[in-house]
Amino acid sequence: MAWCLGANIGRSLVQRLKRASLCERYHPVLAVAQFRLSSDESQHVMAIRRETVNVWERRAPLSPQQIRKLVKSGIKVIVQPSDRRAYSMKEYADMGAIVQEDMSEASLIIGVKVVPIDSLMREKTYAFFSHTIKAQQDNMPLLDAILEKHIRLIDYEKMVDEKGARVVAFGKYAGVSGMINILHGMGLRLLALGHHTPFMHIGPSHNYRNTEMARQAVRDAGYEIALGRMPKSIGPLTFVFTGSGNVSQGAQEVFQELPHEYIEPEHLPKVAMQGSTSKLYACVVSRDDHYKRKDGGKFNPEEFEKHPYRYASSFSHEIAPYASCIINGIYWAPGAPRLITIPEAKTLLRPTVAPWLPSSPGCPTLPHRLLAICDISADPGGSIEFMRECTTIDRPFSLYDAEQNVDTESFAGDGVLICSIDNMPAQIPREATEYFGSLLLPYIEEMLKSDAKTHFEDLNCSPVVRNAVITSNGELTPNFKYIQQLRAQRASAHKAKLSVAKERILVLGAGYVSGPAVQYLTRDEKTCVTVASQYQQELDNTTRLCPGVDTVLMDLNTGYAELERHLGDHDLVISLLPYSFHPDIARLCIKHKKNMVTASYISPAMRELNKAAQEAGITIMNEVGVDPGIDHMLAMQCFDEVRRAGGKITSYVSYCGGIPAPEHSATPLLYKFSWYPKGVLMNVMSTAKYLKDGKVVEVPGQGGLLDAVEDLTFMPGFNLEGFPNRDSTIYSSEYGIGSAHTILRGTIRYKGFTEAVKSLIAMGLFSTEPDAHLHPNGPEISWKEYMCSKFDKSGDILTDSLKDLIYDKLGQDAKKWDVIIKLGLVDDDPIDKKGTPIDTLSNYLAKRLAYSAHERDMILMRHDIGIQWGDGKQEHRCIDLSCYGDVGGFSAMAKTVGLPTGIAARMILTGEIQTKGVCAPTAMETYMPILQRLKKEGISAIEKIELL
Repeated sequence: MAWCLGANIGRSLVQRLKRASLCERYHPVLAVAQFRLSSDESQHVMAIRRETVNVWERRAPLSPQQIRKLVKSGIKVIVQPSDRRAYSMKEYADMGAIVQEDMSEASLIIGVKVVPIDSLMREKTYAFFSHTIKAQQDNMPLLDAILEKHIRLIDYEKMVDEKGARVVAFGKYAGVSGMINILHGMGLRLLALGHHTPFMHIGPSHNYRNTEMARQAVRDAGYEIALGRMPKSIGPLTFVFTGSGNVSQGAQEVFQELPHEYIEPEHLPKVAMQGSTSKLYACVVSRDDHYKRKDGGKFNPEEFEKHPYRYASSFSHEIAPYASCIINGIYWAPGAPRLITIPEAKTLLRPTVAPWLPSSPGCPTLPHRLLAICDISADPGGSIEFMRECTTIDRPFSLYDAEQNVDTESFAGDGVLICSIDNMPAQIPREATEYFGSLLLPYIEEMLKSDAKTHFEDLNCSPVVRNAVITSNGELTPNFKYIQQLRAQRASAHKAKLSVAKERILVLGAGYVSGPAVQYLTRDEKTCVTVASQYQQELDNTTRLCPGVDTVLMDLNTGYAELERHLGDHDLVISLLPYSFHPDIARLCIKHKKNMVTASYISPAMRELNKAAQEAGITIMNEVGVDPGIDHMLAMQCFDEVRRAGGKITSYVSYCGGIPAPEHSATPLLYKFSWYPKGVLMNVMSTAKYLKDGKVVEVPGQGGLLDAVEDLTFMPGFNLEGFPNRDSTIYSSEYGIGSAHTILRGTIRYKGFTEAVKSLIAMGLFSTEPDAHLHPNGPEISWKEYMCSKFDKSGDILTDSLKDLIYDKLGQDAKKWDVIIKLGLVDDDPIDKKGTPIDTLSNYLAKRLAYSAHERDMILMRHDIGIQWGDGKQEHRCIDLSCYGDVGGFSAMAKTVGLPTGIAARMILTGEIQTKGVCAPTAMETYMPILQRLKKEGISAIEKIELL
């Protein structure tokens, strides 16, 4: 263990020297800035916001002890409550912080990760890692919002000293966490390849209470390696560290807990062939080791910074072929040479005979030397070009197959293991916070001098803070004007990409059902998809699912100018928005001669556009979801088959519904929401009309459907009910089944749904009229207070008294009363007011009755079709379709709406659908290919025939 003891002594000395150096470095600042405010100054107020970027983010910019120093100096510190933060709210409160939600009093608001657009407060100074300095596309909507709100943004990443070195960063702990993670991953990858190694005893970094516990696990693995317990079959292991900054140093600190030897890059080939398996080899690669001038000259760092295109990298063929693991911690600027490109990866990761490995029966060998890459820089498409998407703490690894150019979540198979978590320090939050805060604390007073309402030119603070201000007064500051140029360049590149692509599709809406459609369309590399939504979170979810898509923040509630601007760049529009938007969108598509696809019913307003669409020579395909959509197609497939065989349809009864899977159906409504919530609720208020035994039956609106409910027994394993849906009589002509004496299309729900909904209607919660109590800008009101107002009672009455009032109003029906209580409508929770009862209720239920990550929904569909043949014989044909959602994946509703929509869009673009005007998928040349392709996606029906 001499190597370990020596390393520990060395580290202790290095740490003491570093502490001394840190004190000397900041002594002038601390001497001047003791955070003491003179008596004639008003109290400064700053706030620490909660981190909401992801579930793993537990860091804070300052620790409680650091807050104590600020409070003692007279600064008021507000800490936004968070139970996820690694430090408890009590720890901050004990140090003098004010723990409260409201941060409006603060002039300076600091955090770690990006702030949601909706949370930004106007004319404040914010400090956080904005990830905008490279004009990162995902964060451009955030930058636009910051500019619009006249926010002064300080980006920690640009807080640098006179030499350009960053002074505030988590880099060291990104390196520490990344090194622990990749050692853990290598253990799993090597095991999948047939090799048990000591790395198997190292867990992911968040498994440990602190880094010392993690280091001990690494030391234990190192002890086994030093004893020669590493399989000879894997040969010498070499670790290449790129860069020499805090990230690389943090990673190396962990690596040094293992038995190791440092070597120079030129010795890599020899060590890879002849090195020992009782220790590991480390090689720190600097820029001048692999960046070479294209004209053969020497590396010049100043020239490289200004003109990186003059250089090429030899990393992929001089260093990477001899690396077992690459720990990448360099900053990569757009335009700089990459370490490894996608074509280079194909050569680097090509399976080959490994001459450095012994050959013996029963001993598996490695497909290639490079086992793993820990890309701590977390820069998708950056220095490691094929690292196209960051991994996450809950899914930390992917396996990149260079031949197929695909990533999979697996440890087995061809490829290289990649770990590229973009918030690695979040895995060791307390130590990372303490370290980061110690670097940030000396600059807090400088930041507090910033008043976002004053001009940037009047900002009187140190260059470290001033030069890190990205935006001020609604503009980019002089140092960052280049961001606009980068954005323009990328917009131009995107436009060029669109012009090359054969299929250019604009998807409006990124909500419940868009994912499968976008994913299906983007399987073809020649298809360029842009997704538009008014919600940034929906766009973020879309890009996580489909990294290749472009996104745009677009709110059609405020007008259609933005949509019209984008229409010119696309060939087809898919609208997955509420049906009320479709006529206006269709008019623009007609104007610009762009094809359109929706999953909604053809409304009268859409039908009026048929002639104009025909004259424009475009297709506006509607009703290609599940209902309407797949139900049409399965019905028409049967009808056409019967007609071709000389038969006729005597009856058609169809029910369809999206409901929770049985194991997740125990809710007060026996329902959960997998699509537009208001649409689900308002559907029961519609009128209905159907044909039964030759007579037209009309059902009045405003809840009349709920009295027309029938038990459904076609699937005895389910407890179902159904009610009519819209006007079924129109399908006599739409389907060409004038011979049918019964035509009914209905909606499926679990038994009890309609009674539950009746109780909500009885309480006036389905009203579409504005309610003063629910005005968005009105005073806060709880559900209990709102329900009390229904009875002209004060909101402070006893809950039991309110329950009695509700019980009496609902006719002393215990089940109806129970629905109101279980939905939380008598609780003291504040209401998110949306103006009208129905809008407020649908918004509330969409959240309360949403599917969680481990739950799934299902689609049930049943066609009962009566047939009479030419010889007078009768036949009953049943067509059943059931589809379950994927746990943690797409819902059944999303698949059965999104996939047929995507398939129809592709068919239009490829010329398979040439019908012009406003249409539905009832023609054989339309529904047959869609049904066949849905079957390949796992969505198909079962048909049963019974002769009567």
